[in-house]
Amino acid sequence: MEELNELWGRYNEFKQRNLKLDMSRGKPCKEQLDISEGLLTALSHNEDCFGENGIDYRNYGLLDGIPEMKRIFADLLEVSENEIIVGGNSSLNMMYDSVARAMLFGVLGSEKPWSKYDRISFLCVVPGYDRHFSVTESFGINMICIPMLDDGPDVDMIEKFAAKDETVKGLWCVPKYSNPDGITYSDEKVRRLAAIKTAASDFRIFWDNAYALHDLDSEGDDLLNILEEAKKYGNEDKIYMFCSTSKVSYPGAGVSCMAASVNNIEFIKKQLFFQTIGPDKLNQLRHARYFKNADGLRAYMKKHAEIIKPRFEAVLTELENELTGIASWHSPRGGYFISLNVPSGCAKRTVALMKDAGVVLTGAGATFPYRNDPDDRNIRIAPTYPPIEELKTATELLCICVKIAVAEKKQGENK
Repeated sequence: MEELNELWGRYNEFKQRNLKLDMSRGKPCKEQLDISEGLLTALSHNEDCFGENGIDYRNYGLLDGIPEMKRIFADLLEVSENEIIVGGNSSLNMMYDSVARAMLFGVLGSEKPWSKYDRISFLCVVPGYDRHFSVTESFGINMICIPMLDDGPDVDMIEKFAAKDETVKGLWCVPKYSNPDGITYSDEKVRRLAAIKTAASDFRIFWDNAYALHDLDSEGDDLLNILEEAKKYGNEDKIYMFCSTSKVSYPGAGVSCMAASVNNIEFIKKQLFFQTIGPDKLNQLRHARYFKNADGLRAYMKKHAEIIKPRFEAVLTELENELTGIASWHSPRGGYFISLNVPSGCAKRTVALMKDAGVVLTGAGATFPYRNDPDDRNIRIAPTYPPIEELKTATELLCICVKIAVAEKKQGENK
């Protein structure tokens, strides 16, 4: 009781500060946005708007993107240029459209559109990316939770579900610096997913490589190329890869891409013909001119690491000092999040206490399908956006809130 009273005293001191901090989403901070200023002047005259092929990018055409940007993405993802579609500003949009088209028309190899089944399911690695789950839920697709392990998802479980049921149509993955755990899939896990045997001929792995470039250290994690591995087993049509520059240049004004087998790309382009006359080629060209090539983009990402690595370190230091032995977390080598696992039954209470004190976190349960964390223990921390001093304040408060939630739970159990 004395310890809890002391914690409440510290908590109330924070409340009196009238904090207004937002750590709910993985947003780049102002310093990160500022280093992209050169993009705004990458094209300044009409003459700048012609591509290397002589095409006027101010006009219609090039449904699957400009060759200059295809080359950059192909290099980054280690695929060929004819395995790339360069899209608009959002890879999430490309993922949503991919699911929508599958529901309406099916995918390459479909016997019928996915919507014609009484029920279909997606396998969802948890904790995972809330927007993946929202997309799936919006189409009425059932979601099956697959636990994340230290080296990637529980592939035994994935193989079991995929092999026995033709209505299991997809798998959501964030394979490098996963959202929120920051785990990179091991080579063994990638190979097993690439070789997967599925009851559905139109099963797709949605490989959202959102953090392909987001290393915090000079030597980041390596991720095996699943598309190349899948070709060894004749499974290349099962893979949809996605990435974007949304957290490289400007969120909401970047460039996205989808990579897949040549057969998939040709099939998707036929569907895209009815959906759009083409993407924003001038924005694609701005990015291609500014970054020049994949190496230029990789060098640029080191500037981001210099800005956000101290933020990650500040959070991790506070967690180590205050919550060792109470909670657990993974120390990521890249990405945008830190995943905090508090004792069961304490996440919602912790997040509510933070909100009452003026700090908004991602809602407890958001990292699970239907916003239902069965153990009520996972909290996603987004360290990138707040100034570092505010971040330190928020993390100190977070540790106090976790301790209060744990102490209250123990007190309730002892009654």
